Formats: sequence, C-alpha cells, structure tokens
Amino acid sequence: MMARTVRLLRRVAILVAVGLLMFLVGRVVQTERGPDLEPWHEFVPPEPRAAAIAGLDWTGYLAAEAMAFEAVRREVTDRIPPQDRRADARYVAGSPVYPGRFATDWNRSFILEPSGPPVGAVVLLHGLTDSPYSLRHVALRYRDLGYVAVGVRLPGHGTVPAALTAVTWPDWEAAAILAVREARRRAGPGAPLHLVGYSTGGAVAAKYAMDALDDPALPRPDRIVLISPMVGISAFARFAGLAGLPAVLPAFAKAAWLSILPEFNPFKYNSFPVNAARQAYGLTVALQDQTQRLARAGRLAGLAPVLTFQSSMDFTVSTRAIISDFYSLLPDNGSELVLFDVNRAAKLGLLLRGPFALPAEALAPAAPRPWRLTVLGNTEADPAVTERSVPAGQGSETRRLLDAAYPAEVYSLSHVALPFPRTDGLYGAAPDPADDFGIRLGAVAPHGEVGVLVVSVDSLVRLTWNPFFDYMMGRIEEGVRAGAGR
Repeated sequence: MMARTVRLLRRVAILVAVGLLMFLVGRVVQTERGPDLEPWHEFVPPEPRAAAIAGLDWTGYLAAEAMAFEAVRREVTDRIPPQDRRADARYVAGSPVYPGRFATDWNRSFILEPSGPPVGAVVLLHGLTDSPYSLRHVALRYRDLGYVAVGVRLPGHGTVPAALTAVTWPDWEAAAILAVREARRRAGPGAPLHLVGYSTGGAVAAKYAMDALDDPALPRPDRIVLISPMVGISAFARFAGLAGLPAVLPAFAKAAWLSILPEFNPFKYNSFPVNAARQAYGLTVALQDQTQRLARAGRLAGLAPVLTFQSSMDFTVSTRAIISDFYSLLPDNGSELVLFDVNRAAKLGLLLRGPFALPAEALAPAAPRPWRLTVLGNTEADPAVTERSVPAGQGSETRRLLDAAYPAEVYSLSHVALPFPRTDGLYGAAPDPADDFGIRLGAVAPHGEVGVLVVSVDSLVRLTWNPFFDYMMGRIEEGVRAGAGR
C-alpha cells in the first residue's frame, strides 16, 4: 500500500513538473514574440522604500521624488537615440505628450491650498500604473470647499514603468501615512480629515483606515471616499509570479512583463509588469484579512463612514468582492455603496454576458442592510436615469429622477471612467481646449481599418469619462458639508 502511494505521488510530481516546464517554455515563446524592451522598461529610478519613507517628512519625500524624476531625465530621456525619438513617445523631450512641457506635471505629488485658512484636509490616493492626475478634479473641488488637498504620488508611479518592477505595496502604505501626517499638520488637529482612494488607491485608503484602528498613533479619518476600489481582483494575480519566473535569466527579461506597450499616455503607464499584479494581490489579501479580523473583534465600530462609487461592470476589480469582503463586514456607521448600473436603454441584453444582464441590485444581499445601497440606472422603456436608494436598516426603496442620462453610445461605465468628467483634457469626450495634454484619448472615435493602430481597439473603446461625474461630486460634497455642520 505504501509503495503504491509513493508511486502515485511520484507520478503526480512528474506531471506537475512537466506541466510547469511546458508553461515556462510557452511563456518564453510568448514573450520573445512580443515587442522589445525600451529604456523605460529597464531603468529603475532610485526611490525610498517603506522603512525610509517612515523617516521622511513631506519636504524630504518631495526631494526624493525630484531625484527620481531627474534620474529618469538623465538615464532615459537624454539617452534616447535621435532616430528613436518618436513624436508620440512620452519620454521624448519636446514630444506633445512629454510631461515636462506642461504647466503642471500631474505625475508628481501636489498640495492644493484653499484661498483662506483650511477648514479640513483631504488625502488623495491614485491607482495602479496611474498618477496623481487621476484625482485632480476631486482635489480641486475639495480645495474650492476650503480643504487643503494632498495628492501623493505612490512609489513606483509617474516616472517609468520599470519602477513598478521594484516596488512593494507596503511602500504605498508608507506614503499614505506620510501624506496623512502632512495633511493633519496643515489643517490642524481639530479639522475634518477625509481620505479619497481610486482603484488601488482605494485599497490603500481602506488599509490605512484599518491601520488607524490598530494603531492609536495614526490619525483616524472622519470620512472615506472610495472610487472603483480594489478590494478584490482576479485569482490570476495570485499566480502572476509564475509568469515572471523565466526573467531570472537575463536572456528572458521580457517575461517580467505581462504587457509591453507604447507609452503615449503622459500620466499613466500602458505597460504592466508581473510585480505590479503580485503587489496588488498582496495588498487585497492583507486588506481582507485585516478587515475580517477587526470585524470579528467588533472593532469596526470605530471606522469612519465609507462612501463608495462603483460600476456594476468592472473588468479590473471585483464588484462582488467590494460587497462580500468589505461592505458585508461594516457596522451601521453611515456607510453607502453607490452602484452605476448598465444602460438598459441601449437594449444590449442579448449581447451581455449572463451576470451583467441582471439588475445591479442583484449583486447585493437582500435588505435590510447596515449600509445604504444606491443604484443609478434606467430601463429599456424609460431611458431617464433614476436614483434608487434603500437606507440602512430598511427594506423600502426611495426613487429620485435625476437630471442626467446615459449617452446613447455608452452601454456601461468602466473601472477607469469614474474620476473623470466629460471635459477632462486627456480622457473626456468633450475636452476643455484650455486643458491640453498632447493627446485626447477620450475623444477618439476608433472606426477605421484594423491593424493600423499601435494599441488594441479594446483599449480605445473603453469608456474613460463619467457621464455622472457631477452627481458623484455632489454626493461627495454632501459629506463635506455635513461634516462642516457637525
């Protein structure tokens, strides 16, 4: 019996080894067929890690950030051969999308001061491969409401994609702690403190809020706003490290990348390294584990109200995980989840995959719930958008017709659309002429011949602006004004 078990285990081990070898060979073949690495895929600028960030103040962090950008200029931009200086390349000086030519380089950390003494402070945390640019509209609105807005560039971002090959999620956490410390210093100890997090920044914001429950030395936020938060992601990310194994050999360095694409976006990386997926997954696991632990101990009662905006359709993060692994654990503390349903008036029911054909409410547990659920949606018969809301602890729904509608050509929101208005200079469908960043990705109409563009058509048809941005900002303002009233 023992000998038979040993033989069986040996066969299983051989099958696993053969399968892994075939996977690695296939991965090498796949990457070698792809485009070559560019300097911005190979040079990693010097940046402080979590332990060093903990010892910095805001001035020191900005100094380290400036050194990283200077290193990119010196080692990448200045070394690009003349024959390779394409006009559409982000890292070519003089290119229309070269961030150094703009009046404000939104790749860098920023602070927006109100016209008078600040009445509060907000810390804004951007998403993965992104930059502080993604939350600038939210930051400007907070500033206009009298808040000092601190937009921190999370380590590994804003410079070159290769920076994400060396970063870890605790580096992002350390930067968030530093930014909160600076926000509190500028606004004063008694002023309201808000956290706003987008995508991966949403996970960092939620993680900070949990850390503040565990560590009395950390200032607790008074309100948390999450936009497309990364609470859960695809299980593939758990095994993304396997895809990068061939990269331990220099000859197969391209295997360290899940995608290698042209870099024409001035404020976001297009290329995506394996390590970025690994760190994103590690962050979500840490956030879920900590949230569950605090919930079991009954300590989430000290958490600030959380207002989340999320598309029911999201190809990047799991909408279900936001509900099952976060909202289902929250106490009755004034939190709310706002879901943007698909455009039912588009009459795409036959083309929608099964789960997306259901109403957005189907994603949530049955009422009553300890948090408010709000859904923005319409029907096939009535294209007007209605706000459907069920308050915490209740089962009856209230309805309010909005002065907003889905554009006829839009069938749903997307993960990347929520923080950008229609007039955004880079991502909006009707970009403000005064807001010129060299390219207008949201205004592209991708109709033409196949095989012509340097990127897939899928990336261009994905919605990059929010038809309900004004509604979202109005809901955020409600929380700001309510806090001021208290």
